Amino acid sequence: QVQLVESGGGLVQPGESLRLSCASSTDISRFNVMRWYRAAPGQQREFVAVIGAWGNIDYADSVKGRFTISKDNAKNTWSLQMSSLKPEDTAVYYCSAIFKGRSYVHWGQGTQVTVSS
Repeated sequence: QVQLVESGGGLVQPGESLRLSCASSTDISRFNVMRWYRAAPGQQREFVAVIGAWGNIDYADSVKGRFTISKDNAKNTWSLQMSSLKPEDTAVYYCSAIFKGRSYVHWGQGTQVTVSS
């Protein structure tokens, strides 16, 4: 059983930046894809960004140009650098991963990001 632990959430003002990290208890080279999702208050979880085992990347339209996903195989982590944050980015952010050859999605417990003046 893999454990995913998010960190880096907090309260920031509009326009500021924040970096989230997801630490895996296992070698992330075993994953096919690693993603970030978010759930705003009262809303369903939505896709934010994905990075594949071979470095292929994609983003939700709402964050393109502002968020950057990356991974560090040596540290078994992947990160989400968030810039030009907006109040509508306020949400609980979750990381997820799927092992190669598997379909089950493993989730972290989430980290709160609040963008408010």
